[in-house]
Amino acid sequence: MPPIATDAGPAHPLSPLTGDEISIARQVLTDAGLLPETSRVVYLGLEEPPKEVLYGPDCTAAERVVRALLHDTVTPGGRDVLVSVSAKAVLAERRLDPAADGQLPVLDEEFELVEQVLATDERWLAALAARDLDVATVRVAPLSAGVFEYPEETGRRILRGLAFVQEHPTDHAWAHPVDGLVGYVDVVDRTVTQVIDLGVVPIPTESGNFDDVAVTGPLRTSQKPIEITQPEGPSFTLDGSLLEWENWSVRIGFDAREGLVLHQISFRDGERDRPIVHRASISEMVVPYADPSPVRSWQNYFDTGEYMIGRYANALELGCDCVGDITYLDAVIADEFGHPRVLPNAICLHEEDYGILWKHTDLWAGSAETRRQRRMVISFFTTIGNYDYGFYWYLYLDGTIECEAKATGVVFTSAYPGPGYDEVNPYASQLAPGLGAPYHQHLFSARLDMAVDGPVNLVEEVEVRRVPTGPDNPRGNAFTHSRTPLRRESEAQRLADTRKGRVWHVTNPDSRNRLGDPVAYALVPEGNPELLADEDSSIHRRATFAAKHLWVTRFDPAERYAAGDFVNQHAGGAGLPAYVAHDRDIDGQDLVVWHTFGLTHFPRPEDWPIMPVDHTGFVLRPVGFFDRNPALDVPRTRSAHCAARAAANGAGEPLPGADHE
Repeated sequence: MPPIATDAGPAHPLSPLTGDEISIARQVLTDAGLLPETSRVVYLGLEEPPKEVLYGPDCTAAERVVRALLHDTVTPGGRDVLVSVSAKAVLAERRLDPAADGQLPVLDEEFELVEQVLATDERWLAALAARDLDVATVRVAPLSAGVFEYPEETGRRILRGLAFVQEHPTDHAWAHPVDGLVGYVDVVDRTVTQVIDLGVVPIPTESGNFDDVAVTGPLRTSQKPIEITQPEGPSFTLDGSLLEWENWSVRIGFDAREGLVLHQISFRDGERDRPIVHRASISEMVVPYADPSPVRSWQNYFDTGEYMIGRYANALELGCDCVGDITYLDAVIADEFGHPRVLPNAICLHEEDYGILWKHTDLWAGSAETRRQRRMVISFFTTIGNYDYGFYWYLYLDGTIECEAKATGVVFTSAYPGPGYDEVNPYASQLAPGLGAPYHQHLFSARLDMAVDGPVNLVEEVEVRRVPTGPDNPRGNAFTHSRTPLRRESEAQRLADTRKGRVWHVTNPDSRNRLGDPVAYALVPEGNPELLADEDSSIHRRATFAAKHLWVTRFDPAERYAAGDFVNQHAGGAGLPAYVAHDRDIDGQDLVVWHTFGLTHFPRPEDWPIMPVDHTGFVLRPVGFFDRNPALDVPRTRSAHCAARAAANGAGEPLPGADHE
């Protein structure tokens, strides 16, 4: 059993759950008869206090409440339960209807179960025998089923399995996909509902072991050490879950489903702590695949709602995952039996140099000034099957907030049966001889509960506008921008458009800067493609959030996930489509901004046998939020490198502007 946390109660109502609190919640569920031996705790997480309590006169008295999702391994359906840890009582309970609500997320124990059940099925064994495969060498990827035209699957808990050959215990089986074959498994009944075998396809034989010198070749010997040190320690302080760095303040949370969660992000401006974001998280991510083959056309995975990315957080290692003066935070979640489970070194905190902050050499004034940018990094990494994802939140000296997702790991593979295949089925890349990888997307939904100088916010769409030649523009050189307020939820479902420089300003009409303009933060999107599946497809119905880059909703604490509360085998329409159906007023209200961003991946040979990190994300940038550059108070760098360069130039003091990117 992993180590159990037995720490004291939290110091703040937004602090992460402690091991003791999880143990209390488990005991309450057990005493209420909700946790028999056949029950599993799929999810247990903090139900955050209402904002009126959090921002009230005595927030420390807030009741600690958890939400538990319980699955019974022998009975269809599940339970959605609220437990007061403070009162040690069940507050509410609802029995889920699998046909209407879908299924709870996939369990760890079901990963092995799919392979075990298939290994006893005559159809599966016959298909392997036709390929001269020993079942003992075949690994089966347990994959979420989605919802398709299979009436026999309605109300049943289904996983689908694709096979890969593992030639020895340390072999990376992704290199050897068994194509043309898929099995469907009911993990409650432990039966195989269907085996689809399209016939024998050659299995790629080339090794995919990226840690094997036969694949990598001799390792480089050219790299000299890079040491990153902070002799006086880091510039941030940590008090429980409260991080303070430079002018920033943020509370760090962690959730088994969403992973890293940031609360109450604010910036110290003079004598005021000015709020910007109340809560920031990645509420959902979906990976839809493009291969229409009968054994692959169902492939799409909601890594947050179906698998829960937080519970697979990596234990980060100094010098490998994080370099420099690093502070690690453990995370505590509930395991599938409701016991506290510590995820060691789940969160990495550090600051890093980020090049030039601002610089100017002025010939008239005879001045030359440079200031260095640095940023506070809050991150975690998670592994979901073949892919590894890093989620990084950056706070900058100039008031900018950035979110970056990093995708690496091993691409999901298929067979690629020879020349000309791309002309017949142009939905996959060839990575190695006989080995392919279907095209796919990685689409993330950031949920940003905004609080720009308070809860009264409005979103405006801002984009460039050409001005035609005319009496007011005789030379045709003029251009300007337009601002369009998004006043109702029906108006606030938007696509990015990089040709128009489209951004969205979250403004506070009740707060003005010294020029009289409403203060604002701009959401700057990358503008990568949205969900590419057809609007009539199952995945489009289930991942409608990914069909738009921007959604804005009126705040409702029950609306937490972009694809809805229960994603696994849900037919669709939940989440954002259901939220915005109310078409609520969002003009000067407490708002949540939902931003879809991500990657469209056409795998390359360079992505094999392991994929270099690909990056995607967005930026929140102050626009009139401050009265002037908030980084004017950043001093010159006291770097020995700068001093050394000055000495080399024969000066006793560092030269202005001597420290360059």
